Amino acid sequence: MSKFIFSFIVYFAFWVAFTSTLRTDEVLAGAIVALLMSWLTGQHFSETGMKNLSPRKLWYAFLYLFVFLWEMLKANVDVARRVIMPKIPINPGIVEVPTKLQSNIAKLALANSITLTPGTLTVDIIDDKLYIHWIDVRTEEPEEAFRQISGVFEKYIKEIFE
Repeated sequence: MSKFIFSFIVYFAFWVAFTSTLRTDEVLAGAIVALLMSWLTGQHFSETGMKNLSPRKLWYAFLYLFVFLWEMLKANVDVARRVIMPKIPINPGIVEVPTKLQSNIAKLALANSITLTPGTLTVDIIDDKLYIHWIDVRTEEPEEAFRQISGVFEKYIKEIFE
C-alpha cells in the first residue's frame, strides 16, 4: 500500500507542477490520472515506497539540488572555455569509476547526474563500475577518477536512495 501512496503523491505532484494551476477541474483530473497510474504502476514504481519521503531523504535531496547545480555550472564554464579557446588541450577517453552504491535506482541517479554534467557521459554500468567518457581525462586511476567525477554526487545520492 505504501508504494501505491508514494506513486500517487509523485504522479499528482508532477501533474500539478506541469499544469501550473490549482483549478478544481485540473486538480480533479490530476487526481484521477494519478490514481489510475498508481494502480497500474504502483508496485513497480519504487522499491521502498513511503520510506522515500522521510524528512532526512528530502533534506538530502534538497541539498543535492544545489550541489548538482554548482557542479553543472562549473562543468559548463569548463566546456565553454574549451570551445572559446581551442588551444586548451583536451584529452578525451573512457575511464572506469567505481561506485559503492547498491541499488539500481541509486546507480541510475548517479549515472544521470554524471551525464547531465557537461564534459562527461556515462557509457555503461557493470556491477559496481561506471564507464565514463570524459572530455579531459586527468587520471586513469579508478579511485582518483571517482573523486574527480562522481564522489561529490555519490555521498548525497547514497543518503537519498539507499
